[in-house]
Amino acid sequence: MLNSQSNIGIIGAGAMGSGIAQVAATAGHEVCLFDLNEKSLQNSKSKLAKIMSRLVEKGRVTIEESEAIQGRIKYVDGLSHFECCDLVIEAVVEKLQVKQELFSHLENIMKEDAVLASNTSSLSIASIGGKLKQPERLLGIHFFNPAPLMPLVEIVPSLVTDSSIVENVRDLIDSWKKITVIAKDTPGFIVNRVARPFYSEAIKMLEEGFADEATIDWAIKELGGFRMGPFELMDLIGHDVNYVVTETVWTEMYFDPRYKPALTQKRLVEANRLGRKSGQGFYNYNEESINAQPNKDEKLGNVILNRILYMLVNEAIDALFLQIASKEDIDIAMTKGVNYPKGLIAWGAEIGFDTILRGLNESFERYGDDRYRPSVLLKDIVNGKVTI
Repeated sequence: MLNSQSNIGIIGAGAMGSGIAQVAATAGHEVCLFDLNEKSLQNSKSKLAKIMSRLVEKGRVTIEESEAIQGRIKYVDGLSHFECCDLVIEAVVEKLQVKQELFSHLENIMKEDAVLASNTSSLSIASIGGKLKQPERLLGIHFFNPAPLMPLVEIVPSLVTDSSIVENVRDLIDSWKKITVIAKDTPGFIVNRVARPFYSEAIKMLEEGFADEATIDWAIKELGGFRMGPFELMDLIGHDVNYVVTETVWTEMYFDPRYKPALTQKRLVEANRLGRKSGQGFYNYNEESINAQPNKDEKLGNVILNRILYMLVNEAIDALFLQIASKEDIDIAMTKGVNYPKGLIAWGAEIGFDTILRGLNESFERYGDDRYRPSVLLKDIVNGKVTI
């Protein structure tokens, strides 16, 4: 039974694993952090020291609290140290075989009642646990980056995960001052599935010459109230990361056109124009003065916003239709996981579901592209067959 005294293991000392370790240690847990790369462990330790120093300067924590948090994290040199852990969360590379082999190894080290968890953003939890002797003790605990700041955590049970473990884990993560939602084990879970049109429809408008990056970003921020535009956000996330998630969801959804990746983004990855971290992506961060200025035509901006927003609402409605999560959890996930200004289902009701259905049908008629097909539930709502 997981509780405030449980020992937590984290595997992977990159930004995500280090962030989760910080969250667990701040909540009072003893934490073991492991990475195959000794340099990554040292970097994690030094970065945490700097973070804690800034928090002390800002008055967020005391010097004593800072020292206690850092002292609760042990940077270990092997998986044998995890035998005393009650919960282990892996945050390693998004490769199925790597995760399967890791958990098979952990299963032979850890206590029989210990809980195993993956921080995967899009891989199947059932597949990850497919080779375990006790797959019922594995589930997804998906944090968002940066883990100490982002409030949302998606809890993802597989078909065989013990239901008592799901509730126990949710209670534990709630006690870490996070906001949890339960998601079905489907590609992308809630956030990474529902958010795909935010990126893909923006790139489609760019590819067809409808508007440039700066204009699309301006419309989404200034008229839609989003904190970042899609091109700014993709550059920040990194195209190597964002494209792989899109491709994974598309492949796992049996190549459904709604999730089809864009060649434009693939070419950026191939050219190593990965965004901010490489100095250039959709925007040039080495010479920002050469980037185009937005066309602040409000009529054009509203068309841009509506094309993206209607598809986002449709995706959220379809997630509800397919019972991926509850209506409440879908809206919470999109506001707390990716900082959308409003929950998409509530936003759709505000706009009018009939207006959204009409817009999708017009796009489908114009392009003949199945990406614009309306959800069955959206049509049923507009036709008065169901209410939500």
